[in-house]
Amino acid sequence: MQFKTWLIAGAAILALHLPARAAQNQGGKPEQPYASAPAGFDAKRDGIEHGKMELIDYESKVSGGPRKMVIYTPPGYSKEKKYPVLYLLHGIGGDHNEWPKGGVPNNILDNLIADKQAVPMIVVMPNGRSTGEGAGKGFGKGAKGGNATQIFGEFDKNLLGDVIPYIESHYSVKADREHRALAGLSMGGGQSLNFGLQYLDTFAWVGGFSSAPNTKQPASLIKDHADAAKKLKLLWVSCGDQDGLLKTSLNVHNMLVEKKVPHIYSVVPGGKHDFKQWKNDLYHFSQLVFQEEKAAGKQGANRSNERRLSLSYGIRGIDRTATIDGQANARDEIVVHEE
Repeated sequence: MQFKTWLIAGAAILALHLPARAAQNQGGKPEQPYASAPAGFDAKRDGIEHGKMELIDYESKVSGGPRKMVIYTPPGYSKEKKYPVLYLLHGIGGDHNEWPKGGVPNNILDNLIADKQAVPMIVVMPNGRSTGEGAGKGFGKGAKGGNATQIFGEFDKNLLGDVIPYIESHYSVKADREHRALAGLSMGGGQSLNFGLQYLDTFAWVGGFSSAPNTKQPASLIKDHADAAKKLKLLWVSCGDQDGLLKTSLNVHNMLVEKKVPHIYSVVPGGKHDFKQWKNDLYHFSQLVFQEEKAAGKQGANRSNERRLSLSYGIRGIDRTATIDGQANARDEIVVHEE
C-alpha cells in the first residue's frame, strides 16, 4: 500500500481520493505524511516511558445509574501540567473496553509521544450508550428500551453533561474547545461527526473512522458551513475501500467539498471494517490533533488574497471537478493512494 501527497500553496486544505492515473504534481513537492503506519507502531516498546490506563466508575447525572469509562493518561502525567483531551468512541458491538482491547491506544500514544510525534494527551474511552448498558446489543432493542440508533444518538447529553465535566473536575486538563478532540470508529465515528459538528463550541478537532449509517444525512450534518470552516482545526473522514460502509464517508466528503469545508478524506485500498484500519487512523489522527501547525483544518490568517483552484478527480471511475475557495497562507493537500 502506498500513499502519495502533493502540497499546493495558496488553497484551503482538502484531501481527495484519486486513482493513480489522475495523480499529477501541480507545483508542489511530493511527500508522504499519511503512509501506512510503520511496523510495530502499536506494539508495547521497551526503553520508553509508558502511560497509564485505568477503569473509572462514575454516576450519570443525566440519565441516572452507574457508568464506566477507561482513561489513558500519558507518560509522566502530572497535576502540575494541563493536558488536551481526546474523547474516543467505540462501535455498536463494543463498550468502554473495545478500544483498549482491540485498538491499544496506550501503545500507539506511548510510542508517538516518545518519538515526539504527538502531543501528550489524555484519552477518554466511555461507554457510548446513553443507557449505559453493555456491549453486543446490535441494532435491536436495548435492555432498557429503545433501539441502538436512539441509544447511541442520545449519548451527546451524557458526553456533555457527565463525561466531560467528570474529566475536567478530576484530571488536570485544558478545558476549552481548542484542547478537546472527538473521534470514533463505526457507530462511534457517526457519533463523532454528529456531535462534533453540532457542538463546534465544544470541539475543534473531529474524526470519523469508517463512520456507520447513524451519521446524519449530509444536508443536516452542519448547520452553518462557513462557521464550521472557520472553527474546525481538523476534520478527518476516513474509510477502507473494502468496507461496506464506504458510501457513508463518501457522501459526507462530497458534501464537504460542495460546501467548501476543509477536511482530510482518506480512502485506504484494501481497508476493511476492522482494527487494522482504525489503528492506522488513530496513528495519523493523533499526530495532527493539538498541533496547529500540522493541522489539516488550519485556516490562513490572511483572507484577503483568495484564489480558486479546480481539481479533477475520480472516485470509483467517475470523473468529477471540484472548485475550492482557497486561503492565502494555507495549502491544498491531495492524498493519492496507490496499491
